[in-house]
Amino acid sequence: QVQLVESGGGLVQAGGSLRLSCAASGRSFSNYAMGWFRQVPGKERESVARISWNGGSTYYADSVKGRFTISRDNAKNMVYLQMNNLKPEDTAVYYCAARSGSSRIIAPEQYGYWGQGTQVTVSS
Repeated sequence: QVQLVESGGGLVQAGGSLRLSCAASGRSFSNYAMGWFRQVPGKERESVARISWNGGSTYYADSVKGRFTISRDNAKNMVYLQMNNLKPEDTAVYYCAARSGSSRIIAPEQYGYWGQGTQVTVSS
């Protein structure tokens, strides 16, 4: 079992930066692949970035490549999403998620553990 709590969302102007954090509690955090997903009303939840259990592999949506960076600190049970050069279309609720197994999996339904989400709003 893993419990996840996101923080760091907020309101930022286009071109600005935010850093999201996800604090994990429970056993064997380092055994889990982690992901950041986002969702806007009326749309499906989409994968933004994912990271393997040891941080050795990372994956990004095309829309955020070069702007977002996912990282993790297994000693602190933390996952981060550094978001730079934010755009209004990045506005969404951002969720942290965990799964046992490969981080190459992109489908949200394959992630068994979720945080409550944090709102990111980018103004133009």
